[in-house]
Amino acid sequence: MRTPTKLLTLASAALLTTAVASASPAVAMKKPARATWAPADTAAIHPGVMMYTEGAQCTANFVYTDTAGTTYVGYAAHCAGLGEATDTDGCTSESLPLGTKVDFVEDGSLVSDGTRVGGGTLVYSSWLTMQKRGEKDADTCAYNDLALVKVDAADVGKVNPSIPFWGGPVGINTTGTAAGDTVYSYGNSSLRAGVEELSPKQGTSLGTEGNGWSHPVYTVTPGVPGDSGSAFLDAEGNALGTLSTLALAPLAGSNGVGDIAHELAYAQANGGIAGLRLVRGTEPFSPVL
Repeated sequence: MRTPTKLLTLASAALLTTAVASASPAVAMKKPARATWAPADTAAIHPGVMMYTEGAQCTANFVYTDTAGTTYVGYAAHCAGLGEATDTDGCTSESLPLGTKVDFVEDGSLVSDGTRVGGGTLVYSSWLTMQKRGEKDADTCAYNDLALVKVDAADVGKVNPSIPFWGGPVGINTTGTAAGDTVYSYGNSSLRAGVEELSPKQGTSLGTEGNGWSHPVYTVTPGVPGDSGSAFLDAEGNALGTLSTLALAPLAGSNGVGDIAHELAYAQANGGIAGLRLVRGTEPFSPVL
């Protein structure tokens, strides 16, 4: 059975193994291929917007583009998953196929009672890609949790790449985090009932694990079901990662953040999208809670 909010939970987090962090791969990041974006204060589609895939809710992380100037919005690959919330291995877990329709929604706990502000199509899933390639690396299978939704042509003019409240991203973190480093995020789960003051989150990294693929973090407040896929920034406003797991053990209340440098490098090498890159925000990074 699919669950409507696919933030991974319970014992799955306890199975995550700690490893020595390796250097993150270099990831290309250029200025937007498009000349203009919708104004940040009025854009309907942006990092932090809710994304519904056949009823399962997640939160958008970053905006991406390619050589042709196509616009994509990212969320977690498990948001299109067909299993239980504890199915965390992207190399074995089932997923909806590419071509699945996704809705962008504001101000509602369901598509039916929110405001549908646009749509798109699932065009890349790290889970499906790893399964097609026969990926065997355990860390990659456990932590590579990124999907891309191509924004419908009619809705591209509604997009802005800035993170609400914080601004940025100003670049991509390619060096990981150390224990104690400050991190920032913006969640948008419907469980918050539209209380915007609970969406911006500041927290602390607990370091890096999975040979650089993941960062366990504590934030106030912690990410909850529905926040899956949402963006994390480092202390300088660089894109750090995407929310993937909620741990009840061994680090109760912590979240697992997939490293975006690793996830994007994998998509660039294997996703079949020419010139794929993450887009900088139009608004300056301002780390004031």
